[in-house]
Amino acid sequence: MNQQVKEFEHQMPHRTIRLAAAVVATISLFAVSACGGRAGGAGGTAQPPATAGSSAPADSSGSGPRVPSPLPTKDLIANPCSVLNASEAEQVGLKYPGEKSTGVLNGCRWTSSGSNLNFVNNTPIEQNKHGISDIYDQKAQQAYFEPTTINGYPAVFAATRDSRSNGICTLWVGVTDQLAVSVLPNISIGSNKKDPCGIAKKFATAMIGHLQGAS
Repeated sequence: MNQQVKEFEHQMPHRTIRLAAAVVATISLFAVSACGGRAGGAGGTAQPPATAGSSAPADSSGSGPRVPSPLPTKDLIANPCSVLNASEAEQVGLKYPGEKSTGVLNGCRWTSSGSNLNFVNNTPIEQNKHGISDIYDQKAQQAYFEPTTINGYPAVFAATRDSRSNGICTLWVGVTDQLAVSVLPNISIGSNKKDPCGIAKKFATAMIGHLQGAS
């Protein structure tokens, strides 16, 4: 298995998502390289994470915070590239449209408007049936775990390998209590390589704003 696939697997919690050999072709479009990629010319500064309790009331059916109001997910699941329109993509420094991948994990790769080496991936994780609670359940296995919120929606920076110094930061956003979306910037060049989590949050903010407008 190549280095790109190995790196991607370390970013994804494995209790409910098991990336077998058959998934390799599926994730090749948005696999994480060791050096990462950049979310366009967009800037962004990571904000201090909130406490888990400040996101939303605890979900009685899971360990994570509850979503305040479920967002529409039909289009998101059918086409993950539908989470940004042309204007929204331009505002966060990305080319429109995004490039969709299909398979076990359906995602969208958004290439930087400033460099083809840099991109952001968003992936609705349908395999995790308890949304962000499935990420909270694996807190002890994560190299970093920093809860935050996106437009009032529960989110957490978390990954089993800490590659933030290499321009890679994984952000999980709860859009319903049954579905979380992974936002994964890959920053290889430019000043944003120092702040991949800020880029993840900027993309997620645009994504949640788009979904709120569609609800």
